[in-house]
Amino acid sequence: MNHSFQGTGVAIVTPFRKYGTVDFSSLENLIEHLISNNVDYIVALGTTGESAALNDDEKNATVEYVVETVAKRVPVVVGAGGNYTASVIKEVKKLHNKGIDGILSVAPYYNKPQPKGLYYHYKNIATATNLPVILYNVPGRTGVNIPADITLQLSYDVENIVAIKEASGNFDQIGSIIKDKPDDFAVISGDDQLTLPLIAMGASGVISVTANAFPRQFAAMVKSALNNDIENARTIHYQLTAIMEALFADGNPAGVKAALDELGILKNNLRLPLVKVNKSVNVMIKKALEDFAG
Repeated sequence: MNHSFQGTGVAIVTPFRKYGTVDFSSLENLIEHLISNNVDYIVALGTTGESAALNDDEKNATVEYVVETVAKRVPVVVGAGGNYTASVIKEVKKLHNKGIDGILSVAPYYNKPQPKGLYYHYKNIATATNLPVILYNVPGRTGVNIPADITLQLSYDVENIVAIKEASGNFDQIGSIIKDKPDDFAVISGDDQLTLPLIAMGASGVISVTANAFPRQFAAMVKSALNNDIENARTIHYQLTAIMEALFADGNPAGVKAALDELGILKNNLRLPLVKVNKSVNVMIKKALEDFAG
């Protein structure tokens, strides 16, 4: 199956107004900021988009607005995952005919399924749609790891499972997938700080948080790495190191929303149970931004 999930994808934040409603005007600002600075695709309703704190109407409105605003200039991927397979299938079917280019589906959380359960969870989701499906492995959030052998089995058995966003941080596991995967199956970094070494191992790019605030620089690093210009990629990586450390010091998306507020792109509003970064981290973010600009 053809897909375009190479390079720099951005897991976009969902901007909110002061009293909690979705701020579509700021969402447009963010999208234009990203596309004008060379990102390759956009991912809406992921972890960074606070999807767990959006109701169904807000999710639908956000997807429609993102698709309309992007206007096919880059591919759009939408997050649809959960710990009840039938519910995820229902959600995925609602995304048909929405003009999107793929589904990012996080591993089931909390109920900790066995590997066999993970296999059939994803196989049933993918069978319910013609859209490309990206697996999302983030055990630090879900409490369950998708083993390399299950990822590989799905990559060979299910045509429209086309990629995995790997945020396990396990180089042995990720390396096993890259080594043995089909040629047309993409391994995507889910950790900004590990993007450069993972591309050097054979990953196809990243779905990034940091690129919300620094799309041009992050996209340039990824492009350089994919073109085997490791020296330039390494230079940009180290330029971004302090930024990345600051953005994740007090959780995501609190850090990147604080940075986007400082950059004048959107207001730093989150929905409970998430709150703004603490004062010391906010100072760290401001200093990192000042040092980077200087």
